[in-house]
Amino acid sequence: MSRHRVAVTGLGAVTPAGVSADDFFDRLLAGESFVRLHTADAPPRPVTQPAVHCAGFDADTLLGRPIASATDRSVQMALAASFEAWRQAGFDRGEKVVRPEFGVAWGSALGSSGTFERGYKEMWQNGRERLPPMSVVIGMSNAAASQISIQLGLANASLTYVAACSSAASAIGEGYKRIRDGEATLMVTGGSDVPLTYATMKAWEALRVIAVADEAGAPASCRPFHPARSGLVLGEGAATLILENWDHAVARGAPILAEMIGYGTCSDASHLVRPDPAGQVRAMRLALADAGLSPDAVDYVNAHGTSTVEGDAIEIDSLRQLFGERAPAVPVSATKSMHGHLMGAAGAIEAVATVLALRRDALPQTANLDTVDAACGGVRHIVGAPLVGSGARVALSNSFAFGGCNVVLAFRKADAA
Repeated sequence: MSRHRVAVTGLGAVTPAGVSADDFFDRLLAGESFVRLHTADAPPRPVTQPAVHCAGFDADTLLGRPIASATDRSVQMALAASFEAWRQAGFDRGEKVVRPEFGVAWGSALGSSGTFERGYKEMWQNGRERLPPMSVVIGMSNAAASQISIQLGLANASLTYVAACSSAASAIGEGYKRIRDGEATLMVTGGSDVPLTYATMKAWEALRVIAVADEAGAPASCRPFHPARSGLVLGEGAATLILENWDHAVARGAPILAEMIGYGTCSDASHLVRPDPAGQVRAMRLALADAGLSPDAVDYVNAHGTSTVEGDAIEIDSLRQLFGERAPAVPVSATKSMHGHLMGAAGAIEAVATVLALRRDALPQTANLDTVDAACGGVRHIVGAPLVGSGARVALSNSFAFGGCNVVLAFRKADAA
């Protein structure tokens, strides 16, 4: 089977910085945390947690009322991020062209869960006997992939991946494989999640892994690798990567932002919530083997780094195992310290950050990390300021999820091929 090179030709992101991948990354480089106290209201009392909420997101303005009224917030964000990436890749959404060689692979842990929560409230709180007739198709798990396919005329595979916090990374990896193996010319990939509903926030609260509000203020609440880290911070948003056959992209003069060169995925097959360093190492080695590289080629790791006590230490242990004696020289950062944990969309927003880190030669820092926990030492943590001018050429983006799902994406700077 012939192997095709895969270019990244478009990026999109929905975050508190707006619908802009570049603005999102600018604020990462500035070390700005998007974390604030967020309240979800429901009887008998509201729940308030440190969280990342896209308060300024206006679907009616961005998408138009007909699309916004027929979609869940998570799908609205998916469309907004995908439209941005589509434009950057050089396509016009106004062209009503159906493309059998273009497809979509999308990830989400929760899908359109907000639609169903609102439905339950209407029935049990407000006494409504019937729900809107489109509730099922608005709330179905593949709603985002379906809407992206319809709006952009993507008639190749329409794929949806649900793998907890590695959902989007799985979607990006599987979309990459379709292009690499010649099954598609272009794939719109990424993920979206909106976990800031009352039920979801209470469920995570019950699991006892949510960060407490930091005394210095909510923005400092997410502190990966810090001795005082207290848990993860939920965030909402979406991110898109347009992956494209390299030759096709070159032929049409598309902007090549980076090259995707590897994808590794495996299961720990051991525990629902406790990560296993052996599985994480295996996924990283699989991604590097797919890329035809050794660990010595890696210049940067965007860590999963959720800010949980056990998870952070285990991931750093896996990095020490992978890099061996070279580990203290390998730059590592966890951007969740600023944008929070976007659940099923996390792997996509972090892949966007990784691609832009290579493109701009600026590796973002881990925010709020003035002291490194001894259990998380032995790598080169990027602290205080971004690492600019490192000349990084190859980077890994890690996503390690509940259920033991490990996904690693490998990217190369576009001019380093």
